[in-house]
Amino acid sequence: MVEQRRSHRAPLDAAVQITRKNGAEATSGIARDVSIGGVFVETVTPLPFGTEVVLHLRVPSQKEELLLPGVVRWTRQDGMGVQFGLLGARETHVITEIVRKAAQAV
Repeated sequence: MVEQRRSHRAPLDAAVQITRKNGAEATSGIARDVSIGGVFVETVTPLPFGTEVVLHLRVPSQKEELLLPGVVRWTRQDGMGVQFGLLGARETHVITEIVRKAAQAV
């Protein structure tokens, strides 16, 4: 299998709430890995491909939750891959630091 990711990923184990961009529906899951480009969310109720979402992610290093806009790019039985949209400076910094620390730990 050819690796198609452009960004390094870091393992993560963080609760996440997922809402559709229009706010009509919410579901929950666990963010299992993250990169500056996106995240894998383990959930029993993956949303359909192409769904625009906002992830509400709580990271231990942050007092406030991160709000991460994105689009569902793939799904499988146990979860979905979400590609991030435009992230703010704070969100970009937090994710970059998570990935950097994971790379140093290897």
